[in-house]
Amino acid sequence: MTTTSAPTVRRRASRELVERRILGVLRPVVIVLLLIASVFPFYYMVVLSFRPLDAVLQDPGALWPKLSEIDLTTYTSVLRSVDEGGQGFLVFLRNSLGVSLGTVVLTLLVSLPGAYAVSRLEFFGRRQIGAVFLGVYFFPAILLAIPLFSFYSQIGLRGSLVGLMIVYVAQTAAVSIYTLRNYFDTIPASLEEAAAVDGCTRLQAMRLISLPLALPAIVSNALFIFMIAWNEFLFALLFLIEDRDRWTVSLGLSQLSGSIEVPTTVLMAGSVILTLPIVVLFFLSERWLAGGLTAGAEKG
Repeated sequence: MTTTSAPTVRRRASRELVERRILGVLRPVVIVLLLIASVFPFYYMVVLSFRPLDAVLQDPGALWPKLSEIDLTTYTSVLRSVDEGGQGFLVFLRNSLGVSLGTVVLTLLVSLPGAYAVSRLEFFGRRQIGAVFLGVYFFPAILLAIPLFSFYSQIGLRGSLVGLMIVYVAQTAAVSIYTLRNYFDTIPASLEEAAAVDGCTRLQAMRLISLPLALPAIVSNALFIFMIAWNEFLFALLFLIEDRDRWTVSLGLSQLSGSIEVPTTVLMAGSVILTLPIVVLFFLSERWLAGGLTAGAEKG
């Protein structure tokens, strides 16, 4: 049996000390650089949205606007209706909010029982169904655009927010089932078996035990679905372009960016309005995204 010599131990300890010191310096530097890279574009966008156009033209690189320069009329112009000389973003926000929330509710109504069934029930092809769901999600949306456009035109759903919501549900349900299934697999089945001994049915065990424990996964999926529906552009462009009153906020913003008559400050204000709801929802649901509610639920 060999023993490690004292010089080797000292060299190893010295190397570990150097590595800890280097990492201790690099870690905050890397964190700060990543924070600047992710926050700075949004910050500059907000600054531009609050500055008047003439001030931006005179000094476009200013990172801290003067109090006298702060102008809220850009946001009022973006939110006002077209009849009042604005861009009509208040209508776009209402349409996007309705479609996004409806997509979240319908997708969860479909994916929760589906994911639970795939996780808990035995049936033919159960092990391969996850690959099928991922294959459906990774199928390029652009290939579905023309068939869906023709089909929706024939059945009269083109130009309908309900039809757009159905497309979003079809897009998000597969990946939602896949991710929720993986989370249901981490919940000990013995908890439901104990509930069955106490007289609970399968649906009662799912409602009283599995769903509360899966709440972090449900919230994160809901946020993911909402973000997809809120930011989606291709199908909104195909189905809603003919009726401005049914535009979503992403479609409205794209029309702003394509117009030479719209000032940069108005475009930045629209971008802030598009981005802000996702940021707010993320911070509101952050405490549910950590997971780990099943820790300690079952003693080994």
